[in-house]
Amino acid sequence: MPSQLLQNIQKVFHPKILTTLKDYNSQTFISDLIAGLIVGVVALPLAIAFGIASGVSPEQGLVTAVIAGFLISALGGSRVQIGGPTGAFIVIVYGIVEQFGVSGLIVATIMAGIMLVVMGVLQLGSIIKFMPHPIVVGFTSGIAVVIFSGQIKDFFGLEVAEATPADFIAKWRFYFAHFNAVNFHALAIGLFTILTIILWPKVNKKIPGTLIALILTTLATLFFKLPVETIGSRFGEIKASIPMPAIPSVSFDTMRMLIAPAFTIAMLGAIESLLSAMVADGATGGRHRSNTELIGQGIANIITPLFGGIPATGAIARTMTNIRNGGKTPVAGLIHAIVLLLILLFFGKWAKLIPMSTLAGILVMVSYNMSEWRSFKALFRNSRSDISVLLVTFFLTVVIDLTVAIQFGLLLAVLLFLKRLIETTEVDIIKQAVDDDQSDITEDGAQLLVPKDVEIFEISGPFFFGVANKFDEAERNLVKTPKIRIIRLRKVPFIDATGLTNLRNFIRRAQVKQIHIILSGANKTVFEALKKDGICTLVGEGNICPDIHCALAKANEKLSKTEKSKKTKSAE
Repeated sequence: MPSQLLQNIQKVFHPKILTTLKDYNSQTFISDLIAGLIVGVVALPLAIAFGIASGVSPEQGLVTAVIAGFLISALGGSRVQIGGPTGAFIVIVYGIVEQFGVSGLIVATIMAGIMLVVMGVLQLGSIIKFMPHPIVVGFTSGIAVVIFSGQIKDFFGLEVAEATPADFIAKWRFYFAHFNAVNFHALAIGLFTILTIILWPKVNKKIPGTLIALILTTLATLFFKLPVETIGSRFGEIKASIPMPAIPSVSFDTMRMLIAPAFTIAMLGAIESLLSAMVADGATGGRHRSNTELIGQGIANIITPLFGGIPATGAIARTMTNIRNGGKTPVAGLIHAIVLLLILLFFGKWAKLIPMSTLAGILVMVSYNMSEWRSFKALFRNSRSDISVLLVTFFLTVVIDLTVAIQFGLLLAVLLFLKRLIETTEVDIIKQAVDDDQSDITEDGAQLLVPKDVEIFEISGPFFFGVANKFDEAERNLVKTPKIRIIRLRKVPFIDATGLTNLRNFIRRAQVKQIHIILSGANKTVFEALKKDGICTLVGEGNICPDIHCALAKANEKLSKTEKSKKTKSAE
């Protein structure tokens, strides 16, 4: 079993860096070096902000960006993917820390990493990429609203001693009750940060506006001694080092309780990283390896928490920054991680001077960019089922919990998909003529006459548990008992256990009434299922035809033999 698992991993795990290094040269390295330096600088304020917003220390955000960023680039399946902490995880990480503490978060992240590796080994990458769009938009927009609501206290500098409630509605009640405690210096810094991020690209697109806002507001706070809360006043000194790896001890009962949030982390990580890789492919014309990407993400999320890190995934904004600045290979991602490490080691102590309202302003812009309000609005032009999935996922994310939102969103999407699938399946009874267009063999369209005493029972669409009622209803509508019934399966793409059971019972009831059964046009997959289930034996191998022509010929032959037999008996 272990050797089989190892073979499966070797089959799907091909890090992109191994491919790109074959033709690597100095010119490519220079491009990667420039891009890596710029992305490293861009990632600095985001890593700190995401760490704090997630309920952990700023250095944990930086450690995550360094270790996970390095591993995702080294082991992932994309040329230009940049990994690290992202806004998508803030809500779920904050909830886990609130309930289980940092040790619970570490264990949940490791569990999520294992799940991601398993997803990659099972080659689920291509499936996860096709997560229903309304679910993705619903929980992404919901996360954006929750992130925004979480920044109000720091953005306005509310000088309140009591902790902010975790519940969304209670949180806003708390804000409205304490708006008389606004710190206008903090508010000015937050507004300046937002304006700088919006307007700076008009001055220089290479240097990120977040970094400019961070430097200017920190210098203003330091030189003018502004009375605002900083990272240092809340968290103390930032440790300029990577901590030693350690595995926290948690009880088995706690691990059981962490399975659901760990699954949410894994799903978010998978969706976010593969979406980011797809966006990167569109920008570069490349092609990522989905399953390798999942395994790389999984390994990163197994190792990073051992050093105190938080969940990480592919970051779309940083990945696009990498592409725009000339990043060609995963080496750019490795350089970005090394740049962050050097900043942590040699400049980390200065990060304590950063105002909390600056980070709040950065996260307000992150939440706006995450909100996908245009996609949200556009989905209201879709079907009611899509709108239902969108709104359920969105409101559950905001009001209840992201884990619940994803579970209910997926369940609702599956149910609505089954409903649409059921609607595509039809069961028809043909007694006089059948059109031969698009038949099992390619011929000119024609009308084929159905002989007297012959009936064609045609199933069009997937024959699975969801259409059992349709099948039973069609059978109840049968009034006259024919001598021969052709069951036409040319438009059945697949058949499940329920469909096989219904078909077998239908054939047996017909045989009790002495109705001769002929099967027509089953594709290879359906035929194999019929064979394994014993239906081919039940009707007889000679009564299975590749197309309607053969089936009608077989029916005429059977009718002729029956007539001859009757005449012989009457003559005797």
